Amino acid sequence: MPQICVIGGSRYFGRHLIRLLQDDGHHVTVVNRGSAAPPAGADHVVADRADAAALTRALAGRTFDAVVDQVCYTPLHADVARRVFAGRTARYVMTSTMEVYDPATSPSLLPPAAMPVREETVEAASWPVDPDLPWRSPEALSRLLGEAGSYAEGKRQAEAVFARDPVFPFVAVRSAHVLGGGAADFTGRLRHYVDRVRAGLPVAVHRDPAPTSFVHHEEIAAFLHWTATRSVATGALNAASHGALTVTGLCTAVAAATDAPAPAYRVVTGGEPASPFSFDRPYAIDNGRATALGFPFTEVAGWLPRAVADLLQES
Repeated sequence: MPQICVIGGSRYFGRHLIRLLQDDGHHVTVVNRGSAAPPAGADHVVADRADAAALTRALAGRTFDAVVDQVCYTPLHADVARRVFAGRTARYVMTSTMEVYDPATSPSLLPPAAMPVREETVEAASWPVDPDLPWRSPEALSRLLGEAGSYAEGKRQAEAVFARDPVFPFVAVRSAHVLGGGAADFTGRLRHYVDRVRAGLPVAVHRDPAPTSFVHHEEIAAFLHWTATRSVATGALNAASHGALTVTGLCTAVAAATDAPAPAYRVVTGGEPASPFSFDRPYAIDNGRATALGFPFTEVAGWLPRAVADLLQES
């Protein structure tokens, strides 16, 4: 029976990923710090993934056909994984983010020359790694780089650690913004729009919001499953449903799905924060590489009404 290790994966689309792997005949081992039990039928290894010695002891004697790392946020995390899983897995998949392309999160990134953004825009193997940044303190890192910057830079540098001198075939899944799942969506971002549009409250947006990319929570789980078990591709892979949306397009779709009046907006000024998914710079992602490799992405317009309905059922 094929052996798959999932690091993290105790909530949201990670749980759906584990069920997909089990349904496909894989034996799943979940590694986390014990904060949540994995789905039934999965082995549970309790360890801190940031502690190389503890993780090595906890995984003693275990080898895997693939590892899916759901909680790799810093180059320190990547370095630990690289050392612990070298010789222990045939394939390593890291859940990354489209925010690695966000030009607002690094002075080294220029606005994309072409849209949507392709994987080669950020070459992980050549991205600099700075071990002197305060990676062990999220609060200090956020004060230095900002909340969005610390998240995006952590992912870029984590990818770089894996890609620069690979010790196993490595894939970075650069996920679009994940929506759907009803109450399981702990981010509250879609609920923000559903609640405000239904109540007729104005949504804070930029004057000319740029389109961004989305993916359904079941679709990103299916993509991670495919990347770990079906595809032989390595390197970065963008994962997004077809059809980028601006924040106003998202609000219009929410209004249609809830029979609400036309959305109301308030334009933000002078650095004031806008609502989630309102961006003043473009970096929607191109899913062409993964599509050419055979993954059948769906259309945002096809699943967004269902995602809204799932939220309403939880209300």
